[in-house]
Amino acid sequence: MTSPTERFTGLVQLDEADIPLDEAALLIAAHAYPGLDVASELSRLDGLAAVCPSPTLDALRHHLFDDFGLAGNTRRYADPRNSFVNDVLTRRQGIPVSLSVVMIEVGRRLGLMLAGIAMPGHFLVRDEAGGRLVDPFNGGRLLELDDVARLYRSQHGSRAPFGPALLAPVGPRAILVRMLANLRHLYLAAGNARAAGWVYELRATIPAATPADSADVARSLASIGRFTEAAATLDAMAETVPDAGAAEARARAVSLRALLN
Repeated sequence: MTSPTERFTGLVQLDEADIPLDEAALLIAAHAYPGLDVASELSRLDGLAAVCPSPTLDALRHHLFDDFGLAGNTRRYADPRNSFVNDVLTRRQGIPVSLSVVMIEVGRRLGLMLAGIAMPGHFLVRDEAGGRLVDPFNGGRLLELDDVARLYRSQHGSRAPFGPALLAPVGPRAILVRMLANLRHLYLAAGNARAAGWVYELRATIPAATPADSADVARSLASIGRFTEAAATLDAMAETVPDAGAAEARARAVSLRALLN
């Protein structure tokens, strides 16, 4: 039988458009809940879509945030359960990215084209057909561009530069990386090294898109003792960065391999 880790690894190697975000997100949860019935949880998403009154963005917003009662957990934001889709469906509380995953995936079942917007410090959903922005953490509220700019500057300072690049849609890999980054932060802050270990392991399976991603993957692999794979990741990264960065990456790879001697 394929383990949740093996299944997750296989999914994130697919072409971006073919990665089932709902299943992959639930496989993250399966590491916190061994034995989680992923198929049953997917059926819960099916059920939510089946009883939505109309396949429109406004109907979906009303259905999820008014009728079903999804909401941002403002009282216990740092609770790891906010990051697990099964818990979000049961407790009807979450953080921006997990609530967005639920909205995107229920919307997909209705034929809506919804995309994740990984704005630093917050996560939004955009209706690709109409361009409208939705804030799942704040009751599915529709946001104008000025609203988003104020939200961003409230978190990053009144003079923080804000522009269209911050609202670029992201695919499933970036969303999964964001979910794992949140969990990593929470587990490390709580001193839960065991849980952080499986988070690092999953993060290391997601192909890197940039040199910074590669460095993060290498750190993740090294943190769980997979020094050979971490070194190989750094060697590959060295082929794509300027000379100074390449030399640093290769030196780090050598030091990691030395740990095997």
